[in-house]
Amino acid sequence: MSLKDKTVLITGGGTGLGADLARGFAQQGARVWIAGRTAETLEKVAAGHADIHTVQADVTDETSVGAMFDFIDAPDVVIANAGASASAPLKRVSLADWQAMIDVNLTGTFLTFRAALRRMEGWGRLIAVASTAGIKGYAYVAPYAAAKHGVIGLVRSLALETARGGITVNALCPGFLDTEMTERSIANIMDKTGMSAEKARASLEATNPQRRLIQPAEVTAAALWLCGAGSEGITGQAISISGGET
Repeated sequence: MSLKDKTVLITGGGTGLGADLARGFAQQGARVWIAGRTAETLEKVAAGHADIHTVQADVTDETSVGAMFDFIDAPDVVIANAGASASAPLKRVSLADWQAMIDVNLTGTFLTFRAALRRMEGWGRLIAVASTAGIKGYAYVAPYAAAKHGVIGLVRSLALETARGGITVNALCPGFLDTEMTERSIANIMDKTGMSAEKARASLEATNPQRRLIQPAEVTAAALWLCGAGSEGITGQAISISGGET
């Protein structure tokens, strides 16, 4: 199955994994739209390939999401990648902190997928970038983990709704990624514990049985596989990309 002439939308496409996904799909011949709140970061990614285009949007805002889809029309592949994380003991989490994690990680995926489904006809791929935090728990990130668990529940339910058509719905669940988001986590560990950068990084690598951070290209490869021939029966799955972490 070729991605040539397919339209792909990637939210959170201006940095990290989203940027890698954009480059990977563009290199396979797709027409790629990357969405995010900051025009400058989006444009830097788009400058690297003629088939990457930009649209500003806030996935937590229903009107903004609708305008984004109106602008790009009907995508064939939608990757709900926009997200954020924060770390604190639950007793110190404010309601606003909780809501922020739910809004961007879970509600943003819901709004993105709902708008996509209203426009998809026939063949389609919906892919949520979740996390191993959606499969298991981690200390000090309860709101984030709760939101990602919700994403996986959304994916599994939606896969049943779309099972008899040509649309599949899956979640990719990477462990700690070698991206800017993890660099912020490392900085937070250093600030809270006094660890060196090397020890803070090693503490995150230790969660992976392979003792390393996952590379964005590994997640991109999985996303491309879900859009290729032979993946038609893969739907409703939470695919862990984590070196065997359980």
